[in-house]
Amino acid sequence: MLKKESKMKYFYPIVMIFFIIGCGSETKQKSISTLSTFKDSTSYALGADLGSNLKQQGVEIDYDVFMAGITDAMLDGDLVKLDQKQRRSVMASLQQSIRDKAKEEGETNLLKADEFLDKNKADNSDVKETPTGLQYRVLREGDGDSPVAEDRVKVHYAGKLIDGTEFDSSYERGDPTEFGLNQVIKGWTEGLQLMKVGAKYEFFIHPNIAYGARPRPTIPANSVLIFEVELLDIVTKK
Repeated sequence: MLKKESKMKYFYPIVMIFFIIGCGSETKQKSISTLSTFKDSTSYALGADLGSNLKQQGVEIDYDVFMAGITDAMLDGDLVKLDQKQRRSVMASLQQSIRDKAKEEGETNLLKADEFLDKNKADNSDVKETPTGLQYRVLREGDGDSPVAEDRVKVHYAGKLIDGTEFDSSYERGDPTEFGLNQVIKGWTEGLQLMKVGAKYEFFIHPNIAYGARPRPTIPANSVLIFEVELLDIVTKK
């Protein structure tokens, strides 16, 4: 769970609107069962990324009107029904709407996070809590060394939200993950240092030591993250 976030998030939609169609209305008639050329692959990749971005931000569009806007702009600029000033105004309103919605969802999720963790601690005697609010359960103790924040470790893990939705799993990929402990969210940096090689823990990570109010593609803002983590090895020790 790396901290680094893409700086392209808001750049992609702008670029894609200009490149999503290479042949105007002809695209509607073209089969996409196969992508036989680089142009096909580029067009489809840009379209898929744009669609994913819009979905992630909760933007609802009328597909036919959306396509008409692209076609009008690419085939004949004089056909565009909104001038540049009007388009900027619409986009500013859209961005504000996205921010307002994200803020509201984040505030709701933060309340849910606090309620979940309070109940989790009260209902489960085997769940421990650190001063930072990290909750954990020992599933299996290890007998090796414990890492420090500067170490590089190898782990197997599965992550899910409080509703049970799994958002990431090295088990699913069939391949353990390696990373530096100072490259991940605070909850992981702290939690892995509690473990010894060979141990398996379950972490319940408050958003304050996870991604906070910053949503990820598969993780809503202010989400509690639940991980089962196996510490397989300390790859590089300080």
